[in-house]
Amino acid sequence: MLKSFATILLCVGYLAGAVDHAAAQDRRVPSSGAELRLSYAPIVQRVQPAVVNVYAAKTVQNRNPLLDDPIFRRFFGVPGQQPEQMQRSLGSGVMVDSTGLVVTNNHVIEGADQVKISLADKREFEAEIVLKDSRTDLAVLKIKDGKEKFTTLDFANSDELLVGDVVLAIGNPFGVGQTVTHGIVSALARTQVGITDYQFFIQTDAAINPGNSGGALVDMTGKLAGINTAIFSRSGGSQGIGFAIPSNMVRVVVASAKSGGKAVKRPWLGAKLQAVTPEIAETMGLKLPNGALVANVAPNSPAARAGVKPSDLIIAVEGQTIDDPNAFDYRFATRQLGGSAQIDVQRAGKTVKLTVPLETAPDTNRDEIELTARSPFQGAKVANISPAVADELHLDSQTEGVVVIDLVDGGTAASVGFQKGDIILAVNNQKIAKTSDLDKASKAGSRLWRIVVVRGGQQINVTLGG
Repeated sequence: MLKSFATILLCVGYLAGAVDHAAAQDRRVPSSGAELRLSYAPIVQRVQPAVVNVYAAKTVQNRNPLLDDPIFRRFFGVPGQQPEQMQRSLGSGVMVDSTGLVVTNNHVIEGADQVKISLADKREFEAEIVLKDSRTDLAVLKIKDGKEKFTTLDFANSDELLVGDVVLAIGNPFGVGQTVTHGIVSALARTQVGITDYQFFIQTDAAINPGNSGGALVDMTGKLAGINTAIFSRSGGSQGIGFAIPSNMVRVVVASAKSGGKAVKRPWLGAKLQAVTPEIAETMGLKLPNGALVANVAPNSPAARAGVKPSDLIIAVEGQTIDDPNAFDYRFATRQLGGSAQIDVQRAGKTVKLTVPLETAPDTNRDEIELTARSPFQGAKVANISPAVADELHLDSQTEGVVVIDLVDGGTAASVGFQKGDIILAVNNQKIAKTSDLDKASKAGSRLWRIVVVRGGQQINVTLGG
């Protein structure tokens, strides 16, 4: 794993305060001195107007932790409004629709109260957040002044990229202004990076630095091949290993934003997958530990209706090889809803072709709420576990109960150690079956809180003071 040697850095954020051989033959090295003097300038000039700077700001209150001490409050009283501080971050973005639709990284604008877009010609516009998708670390913004038509970038088919293809990275590193770097595609389908839920990245050696997050990775046709997202670095600066979200995934998120959705709609398989270890490969008689092994299948799910069974080994989606569950997640998530996808599975030594309907996971009775009462749960956003919630949080599709889906910065729940994905089973010996149960329990008031939580499949008993 890369993480054992260095750090994977999200590039935001500069704080101020089996490939076809014939296709490969289409590429060639320069054949003359004249060709070596060729320039990328025509591509850059065409692309630059569509790459923007994204400025995000949020107001934070400098809260003194002594205010949480009841003795301090009793003897010294409660002071007035605490001083506020404006935190600012800088990233990049790409104009993908002439009406002013911009795609960037979610971590660039996360928690922002204000967002501004600056064009290459220095004009600035206020922007609103249309859609945020933490699972891909993508967000879509909309320029509020929609009177003019803006220059845009077309999407490339990122599945057609080859290792060795020349690419350009365009963004605003360190806030110095729009910058262009070039390099090659170093690797494809990187799945062990640990940045987002969908682990499937383009790796490039084009110089990417803090501030490049959300910027464009452009191919030699001037089309958007990916959104620059992170760097692998020991020092915080570029060391020739950058990661970009493939344009085919970006296209899905943008399409959801254009349709007016507040969340990205993706196909749901309804089966839990696991990686094939060398030990499992040996047990199954496989030459290589590749594929995605089906651990279980939810009743009445698309996988169940297609005939997928536990112990099936998924080896391909629409003819594209699947090396691990992350690769399957990407290939399946980028399929268009409403149709079907053919998956190849190995079963009892034979290859079986199955047709899976492409439909979203049911999200009935989600009942999402934020807990605000004085309790260990204050600042936790919780929801009933529907198939959609289970899919979002990578839970077993048959799990029931109430789960933490988010935590408010500075909330009690975050400070006492609750995590996204925690399932709350009981509070003070009262079973928690739905969000209303937890809301009621959090308002009861208690000097001692006995809480039963499931985290990562393990049950944990916690006792907290009131």
